[in-house]
Amino acid sequence: MKRFAVALLLATGMNLVYAGSDQQPGPNETKWKKECGSCHVAYPPRLMSAENWQGLMDGLDKHFGSNASLDAKDNKQILAFLKRNASNGNLYSSSSLRISDTPWFKREHHVIAAKEWDHADVKSRSNCESCHGATVLGS
Repeated sequence: MKRFAVALLLATGMNLVYAGSDQQPGPNETKWKKECGSCHVAYPPRLMSAENWQGLMDGLDKHFGSNASLDAKDNKQILAFLKRNASNGNLYSSSSLRISDTPWFKREHHVIAAKEWDHADVKSRSNCESCHGATVLGS
């Protein structure tokens, strides 16, 4: 019951945070949603810095163990979108290029116990939808 309450609190709290601000879940860009969302959630650009998105898109041939290469035109279009909508500052930067390693992510999720990340419904820090739902992520 406690686990459900924590997940519900996080999900509704996150929705309220976005509902009460001008920072809505995420801009809509068809190519980004199609290409990035074909393997995982299309993470909103605001979750990382423009520099991190540049690094990520430059290394798609080694994208966290997979080859996610795109043709040059699609890569350029998606990168421009990501950079245009990225967040600024050190809070959104990570040397690993993982959103879950950014200071912002760590600050927002510091109350989550380590065992919760391993829960069968969550499995990893990259599974945002398990707690926050697709609406918050702009999917």
